Amino acid sequence: MIPAFTLRSRQALVILLVFALLLPAGVGTVAGQSFQGAAGTVVVEEGTTYEQVDGVAGAIVVRGTVTGDVTGAAGTIHVTETGVVEGNLEAAAGTVRIDGTVEGNVDVGAGTVEVGETARIGGSLQAGAGYISIDGAVDGDVRAGAETIAVGPNAAVGGEFRYDAANFERHPDATIEGDVIRDRGLSGDFGPGFGVGFDGFQVPTWASVTYGFLANLLLGALLLFAFPRFSTGVADRVADEPLKSGGVGLLTLVAVPIALVILLLTVVGIPLAIVGAIAFAFAIWIGVVYGQYAVGAWLLGNAGVDNRWLALLVGLFGFALLGAVPYLGGLLSFAAFLLGFGAFALGLRGSYRSRRDEGEPGGRQATLEEATGGS
Repeated sequence: MIPAFTLRSRQALVILLVFALLLPAGVGTVAGQSFQGAAGTVVVEEGTTYEQVDGVAGAIVVRGTVTGDVTGAAGTIHVTETGVVEGNLEAAAGTVRIDGTVEGNVDVGAGTVEVGETARIGGSLQAGAGYISIDGAVDGDVRAGAETIAVGPNAAVGGEFRYDAANFERHPDATIEGDVIRDRGLSGDFGPGFGVGFDGFQVPTWASVTYGFLANLLLGALLLFAFPRFSTGVADRVADEPLKSGGVGLLTLVAVPIALVILLLTVVGIPLAIVGAIAFAFAIWIGVVYGQYAVGAWLLGNAGVDNRWLALLVGLFGFALLGAVPYLGGLLSFAAFLLGFGAFALGLRGSYRSRRDEGEPGGRQATLEEATGGS
């Protein structure tokens, strides 16, 4: 006879699964001098060779050599004059500056993109930003979208220059071998990696919808399995207090990013802001799943059916179908998200208060189930 899972074993199993999934993104690993993970600052020092840099950081600085690709997200990414990236540079950042050599392609989305006069890009440059400055060598094509694009006197582009910008400035000494074409269709096309908006592979709609449904189903099943009482409480809160849940969801959605930006501006708070952003993104995903599950539970409850697993399936499948309805589907999905996100936030606050009361002399002694929402 197989013993039933206890609350502790359920939660331990989920924690292990989540830890296994997030471990590559949560720690830096060294394998043949490479970086993968999250950190405050990642520096490839001059005279040092890394196989690759792949992660999230406050700053990524390449002064040495990276034999593979540099990919990730950061506040600042800088390839200095001594820096060499033998592969591609694919990133999202506040500022991307290249003063050294990138032998492959550069595919970036940023607030500011600068290619200095000492820079050389062996492949193509694809960039979306608020401001783009090109004053170095690009052997391939350039595709750029920005509010302002400035092409300096030392710029040497070996291929076509296709752009979209409100302000386009080209120095008369700049060299562009191919045609210079303004393409208004470039707006919104840029995104590092995955070939989105370029000539890369486009994922069929049915495949992305199916993948999203299965991913949400897996997360929902893990939540119901590990935290059944907490999950039921979220659904009950949505049914009993929809206005409060939706209002808290909207407030949290607005307030948390503002707090994270303030942390980023303090510089010393950059690592905490990065971790917070990752946690916030995961919480949003949980809010989406909980919101759809709660609506499914409400519908089944009105029909006299009480089954949380069926509610999860009904909610997720129903909203997957609604996604095909223009405008209305997106509006209803967002409303369900706000309900689930707010109820989730209220549930976490209730759990925190239970734990705090447990530690106060004379306070209410919460059981493990009360504190975590388990059964």
